[in-house]
Amino acid sequence: LMEQAKIVAKENPADIEALNELKYDAENTVADALREKILVIGENMNIRRFEKFVAANGFVESYIHANGRIAILVEFEGACTEATKTCAKDVAMQIAAMNPKYVHQGEISADYIAHEKEILKAQIMNDPKESQKPEKVIDGMINGRINKQLKEICLLDQTFVRSDLFDGTVGGYIADVAKKMGAEIKIKGFVRYGKGEGLEKRQDDFAAEVASMVQ
Repeated sequence: LMEQAKIVAKENPADIEALNELKYDAENTVADALREKILVIGENMNIRRFEKFVAANGFVESYIHANGRIAILVEFEGACTEATKTCAKDVAMQIAAMNPKYVHQGEISADYIAHEKEILKAQIMNDPKESQKPEKVIDGMINGRINKQLKEICLLDQTFVRSDLFDGTVGGYIADVAKKMGAEIKIKGFVRYGKGEGLEKRQDDFAAEVASMVQ
């Protein structure tokens, strides 16, 4: 897997299909090498996904959690120093633990927010007690709940889990590190991969397919 990651870094394939067709060594493609490994260990394997970060004005920090069950890449903009590398590692651990979906609220589409508000309103209207409240009060409840939800899924708004280092949000922690350094640093993006993510639906689809065949 490490060799395949090096190939992705060097050759920059567009997708999994392109990666599989690249040379693994003088005689084999990546797909060939994977098939040979499958024959050796006796278990099927597939390359499911990859993502590449290129930090032009900063650095990328990686973190592997729980013996490979969760993997994180975080891209920072700013000077790569011991302090910022430590900060980036702490942020990567936050991502592993709290699984945010976005860096900040500016990344969230208006359609997503509108959809979530519709769900919240439906929940309130189905509650006999809450549905009797004035419309202005209901709107306030919806806005309060959506703001709380957005803070939970946006990395910079999350409460920093390492309260022993900083008591506040992740954004506050990064700002505090930058202030102590006397230089600006900011997080540009991240990716979090968890073992088995995306396979649940595929398993459900397969179960439904088998059921239909039996019927």
